Amino acid sequence: MSEVQAPLTRPRTVRDALRGYLFGDEDNITLIDSTPLVFMHVMALGVFFTGFSWTALGLCALTYAVRVFALTGGYHRYFSHNSFKTSRVFAFILAFLGGTSAQLGALWWAAHHRHHHLHSDTEKDIHSPHVQGLFWSHLGWLLCRKYAKTELDRIRDFAKYPELRFLDRFHAVPPILLGVGLYFLGQWLATAHPGLGTNGWQLVFWGFFLSTVLVYHATFCINSLTHMIGNRRFATNDHSRNSLALALITFGEGWHNNHHRYPVATRQGMYWWEIDITYYILKALSWVGIVWDLRGHPAKLYEEAAQGATLPG
Repeated sequence: MSEVQAPLTRPRTVRDALRGYLFGDEDNITLIDSTPLVFMHVMALGVFFTGFSWTALGLCALTYAVRVFALTGGYHRYFSHNSFKTSRVFAFILAFLGGTSAQLGALWWAAHHRHHHLHSDTEKDIHSPHVQGLFWSHLGWLLCRKYAKTELDRIRDFAKYPELRFLDRFHAVPPILLGVGLYFLGQWLATAHPGLGTNGWQLVFWGFFLSTVLVYHATFCINSLTHMIGNRRFATNDHSRNSLALALITFGEGWHNNHHRYPVATRQGMYWWEIDITYYILKALSWVGIVWDLRGHPAKLYEEAAQGATLPG
């Protein structure tokens, strides 16, 4: 495979993306479509007004970890790439937990991701930093009405399940339930264990709003930064790269060049030193029969990696 060439089009600037903001231009950022994401970021600032507690910080870390796993293991490796098998019950659990991250439904997410792999870093790629620029690839395209629709033709294998279509249609339900649940948990802790120094609103702002924003940007980095920073083991037809730092915050998604070379592998880190937390969790789940048929890398891929050494960034 040959190295992809960067397109000749000029990257889209923030000013370009904001054209039509007040007039509803579906190809650019619009007021109505940017409001939810802006709202989440503003509400995350509430942690400065609700105070700090170790309980709140722990809930923030827990909800971050659970949702990053649900996105990487569920939305990405299962729904987007069918890299392992599981039951409809656990598939629904993955879709619901991923839905609490407020990144719409699993069908919407996976359909767009499949399109990305078909057209990675080309003119047709929705979020390539080499075509549209860093801002658009990281955040801008999500604020655009044009990409809000779920392209069911791209995800027919999972769109046949009514429970997944329900979560896709009512994608606001999981995050709302998470927020409400955290509020009542905090209120109960304030009464039953006042020494923890927490309450309902504190857990909502730390465990939902701040945690969600952190999950957002960890996820968005895979669309943007993993096509810009890191090393390239394989000369794929795109700009995908491997990054340990991004792999750590995304539970393994930072081994993006490996992934673009062989997308159907459950494991994205190819060697023991390439830390892939999502794979470790899925492997553990396979020991108790919750998931099965985890797909690995073929021997010829390791031979290719050995012959090709890491390419310069």
